[in-house]
Order: sequence, then structure tokens, then C-alpha cells
Amino acid sequence: MLLALALLLFVLFIILLWQSGRAQKSAGLPGGRIIYTDTRAWGEVPKPLYDSSLGLTGKPDYIVEQHGQLIPVEVKTGKTPPSPYDSHIYQVAAYCLLVEKALGKRPPYGIIHYPDRDFAVDYTHDLENSLLDTLAEMRRDERKKEIPRSHENPARCARCGFAELCEKKLS
Repeated sequence: MLLALALLLFVLFIILLWQSGRAQKSAGLPGGRIIYTDTRAWGEVPKPLYDSSLGLTGKPDYIVEQHGQLIPVEVKTGKTPPSPYDSHIYQVAAYCLLVEKALGKRPPYGIIHYPDRDFAVDYTHDLENSLLDTLAEMRRDERKKEIPRSHENPARCARCGFAELCEKKLS
């Protein structure tokens, strides 16, 4: 009887381990231990990552620890593009920067998970410098009284959080 119970528990353990691996892969996560998640389905959401010197705050969807490395993962919905959008690359780069500042380990890369494909974004020093330049440019723009619209896309204007205030929106 005791042997049958032990065998049953072992089989249950294997099934749960298999299901866990499938769930992790379907979420676009690499193998490893999930140490941070911004999904409410798993309980209380942790504090955002923050760097006071840059005034930068962010909450990656996941941070996975794999072989001693920390890898931020951003999950995107909607149509999968042929290559990641620049804004998504910079978002993952910002998460890499925040992970390094807040947790003390520089990620080698971050992952953007789209429904049909994953992209690994190498967190190079060139990408970090480009991110820092972009953040500095954004800080300069915050002090300007007027900023020109950066596109000719009415749908983008319609989704903008400043659409009601903007005098240059495309209607």
C-alpha cells in the first residue's frame, strides 16, 4: 500500500512538472526559475523596478533566473511582426538596465514574446548607450513648451493618452 502511494505521488509529481514546463514555454519564458512576475494571476504584483538617477521605472512581465543570469521577458499580444518594433526593443533594454541597477546583475539579453515568435534582444553597450541617449532626449523634450508630432498615423493619435489635450492630433 505504501509503495503504491509513493508511486502515485511520483507520477503526480511528473505530471505537474510536465504541465509547468508547458505553461512556461507557452508564456515565452526560457528555462529557469521565475523570480519576478507582473501578472496578477500569480498573486500580488511586486514593486516596480526603479532607478532614481534616471527617473526610470518599469515592471517587466517576467524576470527569469537561468544559470545565474537574469533575463527580463516582455509578453506582447496582437499580430507578430517580422522583426521586433523599435519601441519594444527599447522597452526590453530599459528593463535590462533596471534589472542591472536594482538587482545588481547585468542581463546578457532580454526576450520579447509575441504570440507566434520570440525575439532575443542582446543587451549590448551600444544598445544601452542608445537607450540612455533616448532617455536624455525625452527629458529635454519634457521641458519644451511645444513638441512636434512624430508621425502621420491617425490610429496612433487616437490611442494616445494625450489626444484630448493635443492641438496637432490627426482626426
